[in-house]
Amino acid sequence: MAVPIIFQSLEGQTRKVAEFAADLVRKSGQAPQLIDMSDPMVEVPLEGAERVILAAPVHERRHPQEFELFLTAQGKDLARCKTLFLSVSMNAAFPEGRNEAQDYVTEMQMRTGFTPDASALVAGAIKRREYDYFAQQVIQHVVMRGKEYDSTADEHEFTDWDALETTLRDFLG
Repeated sequence: MAVPIIFQSLEGQTRKVAEFAADLVRKSGQAPQLIDMSDPMVEVPLEGAERVILAAPVHERRHPQEFELFLTAQGKDLARCKTLFLSVSMNAAFPEGRNEAQDYVTEMQMRTGFTPDASALVAGAIKRREYDYFAQQVIQHVVMRGKEYDSTADEHEFTDWDALETTLRDFLG
């Protein structure tokens, strides 16, 4: 059985999450189908799918507009499947940010009219080498203000892979 994994990634962490999901789908005896929504011409075959995994990052308080447009346009088809939405954000990494991270999902549902069967807040990553000076300052003085992490590291991953594996295994049954 094919399991579409529909994702959009801006800095690469959501792609990594989607690939992790694909590995678990494969290990469960099903066929993962990675679909990258950053390609505007990509075909999204939902026919015959019983389960669909959706994944998107949060930047500036929202998921990518193209991803949300897809959910709006395909919401009825997605509603025929069991769906899991993985919302990847830095706020999900910290207890004090989890309510806001959940707000991103709620706001997306209100904008798109689509509500997945299940959703999970997945902590993202900081990839300093990909940021310009201004973005590095925003990360250091706004996003990560007061939080403990190595601000000199080129990359810092906050994703809890064990928790994500549990979520995916529960979803895949």
